This record gives sequence, C-alpha cells and structure tokens, in this order.
Amino acid sequence: MVEEASKSEQINFTEVWTTTWETPYIMRLALSAGIGGLLFGYNTGVIAGALLYIKEEFGEVDNKTWLQEIIVSMTVAGAIVGAAIGGWYNDKFGRRMSVLIADVLFLLGALVMVIAHAPWVIILGRLLVGFGVGMASMTSPLYISEMSPARIRGALVSTNGLLITGGQFLSYLINLAFVHTPGTWRWMLGVSAIPAIIQFCLMLTLPESPRWLYRNDRKAESRDILERIYPAEMVEAEIAALKESVRAETADEDIIGHTFSDKLRGALSNPVVRHGLAAGITVQVAQQFVGINTVMYYSPTILQFAGYASNKTAMALALITSGLNAVGSVVSMMFVDRYGRRKLMIISMFGIITCLVILAAVFNEASNHAPKIDKRDSRNFAKNATCPAFAPFTASRSPPSNWNCMKCLQYDCGFCSNGAQEYAPGACIVQSADMKALCHSKGRTFFKDGCPSKFGYLAIVFLGLYIIVYAPGMGTVPWIVNSEIYPLRYRGLAGGIAAVSNWMSNLVVSETFLTLTNAVGSSGTFLLFAGSSAVGLFFIWLLVPETKGLQFEEVEKLLEGGFRPSLLRPTTMENQVETP
Repeated sequence: MVEEASKSEQINFTEVWTTTWETPYIMRLALSAGIGGLLFGYNTGVIAGALLYIKEEFGEVDNKTWLQEIIVSMTVAGAIVGAAIGGWYNDKFGRRMSVLIADVLFLLGALVMVIAHAPWVIILGRLLVGFGVGMASMTSPLYISEMSPARIRGALVSTNGLLITGGQFLSYLINLAFVHTPGTWRWMLGVSAIPAIIQFCLMLTLPESPRWLYRNDRKAESRDILERIYPAEMVEAEIAALKESVRAETADEDIIGHTFSDKLRGALSNPVVRHGLAAGITVQVAQQFVGINTVMYYSPTILQFAGYASNKTAMALALITSGLNAVGSVVSMMFVDRYGRRKLMIISMFGIITCLVILAAVFNEASNHAPKIDKRDSRNFAKNATCPAFAPFTASRSPPSNWNCMKCLQYDCGFCSNGAQEYAPGACIVQSADMKALCHSKGRTFFKDGCPSKFGYLAIVFLGLYIIVYAPGMGTVPWIVNSEIYPLRYRGLAGGIAAVSNWMSNLVVSETFLTLTNAVGSSGTFLLFAGSSAVGLFFIWLLVPETKGLQFEEVEKLLEGGFRPSLLRPTTMENQVETP
C-alpha cells in the first residue's frame, strides 16, 4: 500500500487525457453519465433566478417567506427520498437503469412546472425533479467510478462535479436569457427537459457497470466491458481482483442475509462499512453546513441583501459566482489525483471559514451604515404611503436614531432611495407594487430585500473568493470519497445513506436560510455557517482517510482497523499510508 501511495504522487493531469485519448470510450461513458450531474446542477441552481419572477406572478409567494423556502427546498426534500430509494435500486436493478429512471423523473417534473397555475403545482414539480436529483446525485458518480481505471478515477468522477457546477452556471445563463420573455420562470424551469431526453437516449446505448454485472453472475458481459476500458495486459488482473472481492462478499452475504434490513444490519456490523460511513457522512454533512447552497439557491437574493435591487443586475452578478464554481471544479480535476482528497478538503475548509467570517463583517458594516430615514420624505411621499411602523415618528421632532433603511425593511416596508444620492436619507414607505412603481416613476430605486450600500462590492468579491476556495475541495471531493470508500457489496446501500445525509443537511440549510436572515440578519447567518464549518473541519481531520490512487480493495484494508490522523496514530501504525 505504501508503494501504491508513492506511485500515485507521480500522477499527472495529462495522464487523464492520454488515457481517454487512447480509449475514448471511457470519456464517452463519463460524459454521458455526467449529464445526470448537469441536471442535478441545473435544477438546483435555476430556482435562484426563477424565484424572483415567481414572486412577481404570485403575490402570496412574495408575502410569505416560508412559501419561498418550500419552493426552493422541495427539490431537496424529494432528493432525500430519491437518494434513499436510489441506493436500493442501484443494487437491485443496476446503475444504468437508475440513471434512466432519474431522467424520466426530470422530464415529468419539468413538464408539471411549465403548466403550473398555482404555487402548489410548482411545489409538486419541484418534488418530482427532486426525486430525480436524489437518484442522480449518487448514481452518476458511482457509475463513472466503476467504469474508470483506478489511476484516473478521481479525475473522471470529478467530471460529474464539473457538470453539476456547469449545470448551475447554465441555469443562470438561461435565467438571464428569459428575463424579458413572456412566461419567464416557466421557460427557466422547463428547459431542464432537454438534457434529460438527451441523456435517456445516450444511456440506452451504454452498458451496465462491469462490477455490478460481475456481482450478478454476468461475467462474460463484465469481461467484455473491461476489455473496452483497460489495456489487454491489465484485464486479467482486474477480473482477478473482482473475483476475489465478490467471493468474499458472497460468503458474507450467506451469513447476513438478502433483505434490505438484513443488509443494513450487516453493513452496520461490518467495521469497514462503519468506518467508511463515518468518513462519508462527515464529508457530506460538512459540504452542506458550510452554507454553499444558500449561495447557489439564493445568490440573487443575497446580492439584493447587499444593495443590488434590480432582479436582472442581481442575476448577472450571481452568474459570476456560478462561473467561478465551474472553474473550481476544473481545478479539482487537475489536482485531486495528485495532491489527494483529504488535503484538498482541509485547505478548502480553512479558506471557507475565512471568507465566511469576512462576509459576516461586510454585512454587519453594511447594516450599520445603511441610509437614514428622511421623515419629511416618508410623510409626503404619497397619500397613505408611509410605513405604518414609522408613521408615529413622522409627527415627532426627529425620528429615533436607530431608524435606517434596515430597520424599515425589518417591518416589511420598502425603502425608496434618495433621488440625488442613493446613500443619502430616503423614504420608508408601504411595500406594494403601486409604491414600487411610484418610486421608479420618480427616478429612484425601490429596495425591499436589502439597502443601498457602499460595501456591496465587497460582498461580491468575498462571495467569489468563497466559491473559489469551496469548489476544488468541498465542492467535488465529498462525492469522490463516497464513490470509492465502501466495499462493493455495500456500495449502493452505504452511498445512499451518505447521499441522504447530504440532502437532509441541504434541506435544513435551504429551508431555514431566509428565516435565519430575518431573525439574526445576514451577518449573523454567515457567522453561524463559519462556526459549523469549523466543526466540520475538525471531523474531516479526525475521520477521513486519504484514498488517492488506491484500488477499492486497498481502501477496504485501510479502513479495517479504523482511520486515525498521523497526530493521533501510535508508532506501531507507521507502516500505514502516511496521511497528514
């Protein structure tokens, strides 16, 4: 194992291209399955822009924060169910069939949202899409992993991560493209049907995973696929490794049984699976509690919090963060098989914590320096236009000093900025479509989610930096780790458990973000994420081993006795693979 680890240090990113150039079939498999990642990214990212226009069409959505959170998070709720069922379905019917079922769910969900006449229909469509996202989130990287040679497996699985972030970037482009088109959000949500149809057709022409086929006594088919993936001199060694792994697992199955409950009990009684789950669940939960999906689901809203009132401007700026996420995934592909999974995640977490703390400080300063309220402007803006909470102060000599734009918005009112100078005192008025139109007719800007701020550009800068440090590490590596850390016999089941933990964490974050910002402000919310990120960093250091360049069987041996970081490792364990 030590020898294998030293060899992996010599892996160069060009080897990926050399291997796939010599065997283009490998890249065809990876990209076809990776469309599931594209759909995953698109359907989770598109709501960030679509929500702005759904609020405009349905007043009840605009007025109810909890309804906005449900529309956003319902895909996540569906993904929990999809990931849970996906683990069993992968083991029972295979990886290829799971991808096909996910595509059907993507298509149905898109069609339901396009014809939605009420918020509950949008929620139903988001739920169906979520079922597909959950299955794709674990099946696509699993299929790619089992189709890839070990030395480039990490980079090829990263193509799934790249396509996830690419799908999110595409969703922002599509959002901008349909801003001035009748039906805006319907087009935004409906476009996802196209890649679902494309992937369905492609997967019909591709084979099942050779590992799954071998495990199900379809050895001739498995050999045929391996011969198309590996050089001739390596095929026999790969088949021998599969044979030994399946033999051991078959013996194990005879003891633990065949039903789901028996498998679950057997998995939890197996020390390799338990240690693998400790690592796999840790990285999946940590990935969500750094707050990434508040940025991906609500980035235009966050930028409106920072003072960019226009929907189009907020979406255009959000496109920058999404593009950086896609670039970061490319960086991950370049370094994950050279520098390792564990190291990339730890470096990534340090950068994330730093950016979150700075973002908390930026939003705190923006809140403290928000424009003051002009008493006369608020009183004389229009008949019955003054914010009800501020109205009593208009008759006093001067309003309380703590009344500024942020205070106005906290009472669900709107702020019409000063016409001459945006950062000067403005009017605190009733929040309604009529008042917004009247404010605009006076050549002024209407704010209802955030306030004019000289610090707004800093929010863009550090959101961008946050994405840059997140994407190459915590963005793609958790999925790579979970595709290679479990024994074959339990890979579908354990991968499903870890994926469910990811989506449950995602649900908690996405369902509470707007509520948190209302309760403790944007600054307090980012500070909470910084704290949860620090906890995640500790457990990654404590529980997650390095798996770069290792065969699946070698990963099992690494986990048999439980992983310990080098700082806590007894001297008798020095012969193990060195992990920082």
